[in-house]
Amino acid sequence: MIDIGIVIGSTRPGRNGENVARWVHDLAAKRDDARFELVDLHEHALPHLDEPQPAAAGSYENPHTLAWSERIARFDGFIFVTPEYNRSTSGVLKNAIDFLYAEWADKAAAFVSYGVDGGVRAAEHLRQVLGQLQVATVQAQVTLSLFADFENLSEFRPAAHQEERVTVMLDQLVSWSRALRPLRA
Repeated sequence: MIDIGIVIGSTRPGRNGENVARWVHDLAAKRDDARFELVDLHEHALPHLDEPQPAAAGSYENPHTLAWSERIARFDGFIFVTPEYNRSTSGVLKNAIDFLYAEWADKAAAFVSYGVDGGVRAAEHLRQVLGQLQVATVQAQVTLSLFADFENLSEFRPAAHQEERVTVMLDQLVSWSRALRPLRA
């Protein structure tokens, strides 16, 4: 069975990402081809990158890094739920990604982004970052507009067509995660 982590990429008070991630999880949980689990960065409280060795060395010293490594290593793929801040992803998500290297490699990722313009620039930035880590990103993504998919910019009310976009994204992500599994063996 494929295991997919749904990473909530914001720790900001009042964040929209938690409701978005729970919506994605509820839709994904109806499937029988993978298991899906929420990964909330708020629960991991990673400081600014504080490992003395580069992540590619795989020589972690801090308990928080070891715990983060263990959590991420067991997944076959990821859905990154990301806000768009200043034409990029959140600093906390970028920091969490930078803590690790091998734990991300040869896995697949998809994006659910949100913002004024659907968060598309945050997802595009993450594609570049994850490409460097040997993560294969799927083409289908879900972009949520703060004006069309939220009331008062904060109450999540996805437009009806968004559920189909999640399904297409999940189809691609599960198949790519399965296809990449032999590379990690």
